[in-house]
Amino acid sequence: MTAVRSETTPRPTPGGAGFPTGFLWGASTAAYQVEGAATEDGRTPSIWDTFSHTPGKVRNGDTGDIAADHYHRFREDVALMKELGLGAYRFSVSWPRIQPTGRGPAVERGLDFYRRLTDELLAAGITPVATLYHWDLPQELEDAGGWPLRDTAERFADYTALVAGALGDRVPVWTTLNEPWCSAFLGYGSGVHAPGRHEPAATLRAAHHLNLAHGRGVEVLRSLLPESAQTSITLNLHQVRALTSSPEDAEAARRIDAVGNRVFTGPILDGAYPQDLLEDTARIVDWDELVHEGDLKTISGPIDLLGVNYYTPTIVSAAEDGAGDARDDGHGASSHSPWTGAEDVAFHLAPGERTAMNWAVDPEGLYTLLRQVGEAHPELPLMVTENGAAFDDYVSPEGRVEDPERIAYVHSHLDAVRRAIADGTDVRGYFLWSLLDNFEWSYGYAKRFGAIYVDYATQKRIPKSSARWYAEVIRRGGLPA
Repeated sequence: MTAVRSETTPRPTPGGAGFPTGFLWGASTAAYQVEGAATEDGRTPSIWDTFSHTPGKVRNGDTGDIAADHYHRFREDVALMKELGLGAYRFSVSWPRIQPTGRGPAVERGLDFYRRLTDELLAAGITPVATLYHWDLPQELEDAGGWPLRDTAERFADYTALVAGALGDRVPVWTTLNEPWCSAFLGYGSGVHAPGRHEPAATLRAAHHLNLAHGRGVEVLRSLLPESAQTSITLNLHQVRALTSSPEDAEAARRIDAVGNRVFTGPILDGAYPQDLLEDTARIVDWDELVHEGDLKTISGPIDLLGVNYYTPTIVSAAEDGAGDARDDGHGASSHSPWTGAEDVAFHLAPGERTAMNWAVDPEGLYTLLRQVGEAHPELPLMVTENGAAFDDYVSPEGRVEDPERIAYVHSHLDAVRRAIADGTDVRGYFLWSLLDNFEWSYGYAKRFGAIYVDYATQKRIPKSSARWYAEVIRRGGLPA
């Protein structure tokens, strides 16, 4: 079974340069990473405000209080998007800007910002793509229990109704959650992300309630949006590889695939949690108590698109001493493993070129991932909703930012998308991460992913050479020959 409304999403016709006609060329951001205005117009703290203001949690003590000041400079940013020829802009909505306590009526001043942003995008000919949740849970909901609490999924449904009611007439593509794996496993497992907890049972409870929130969100969107609107979820699916062909390493890969991928794809796309996942984690959580009657039907409600985020592969092996090493898994240093139920697995860096995140540059992983998902769910259209790289960018004496490494990275990954499409995978769009340099979570402002350089002292924007290159790709509708 594939949960997809296929009648609403006909496959695009072939276009030039290996990409279909109507292929969406975009860029992405997230509210807490770019907006700033942390206390303006009724907004109250999210878990990321609290986490970033806690000493020792974020590099250099950085916070998202100002970030890239997108809240005040969105018109300038939309003008830059138009200049680059973007066809779509994927942004997230700040939950505490709309519903400061996570309950009750909307703050209209908060909704007005997204109304203005959406209208500005439409006037520029740019498709707005809204993500409802990119990790900024209102702190009051975390204080009540957070995602491990079932009620949080219902609060998300209420919040979804407020946003859809305000923007449903002008936003054609909606994403419920961005990377729920990070919210659950980094937030409640390793603690390198907000809210910074280290509770294995809470990790799995959070994963289920995020799945339930997605399902309830889709139900609400379906009830309020025009029939033409498309719903989706974005997953950071791990392209898992065993280090060797040994049975022990294959078993390690299976376990990571279960808690890294299939804990979400199973219930969302197939209507059930995989049996091996349930067995792997039975010592940690009582799934019979956690999953209520009707939950799986709700979670597996039809969607129109699946967002896929990819940066680097995940290479694993059996741990030699029986104890895994989460420090090498690419998700930030922690003495606590995020891989709840698969802690006894070792992680390895792929050979070759690295980004500033020390992530391997491996476009073949994106090709393989798209092909695997496309073959497993051929009826479900895909979008690459995040892909990009951090490098040590700087402004030259001439006032330019040259980033040939990023151009090479994006070129090779777009070629992987092109090859996946040529081999039969239905990919509808590509969103560069990120439009702007921004607050990079626990790394603060130390890592720059943007196509547009942000001087945080002055908030001056400088399009990097990769931005100009991407603009030419968009103009051509594909890669240079």
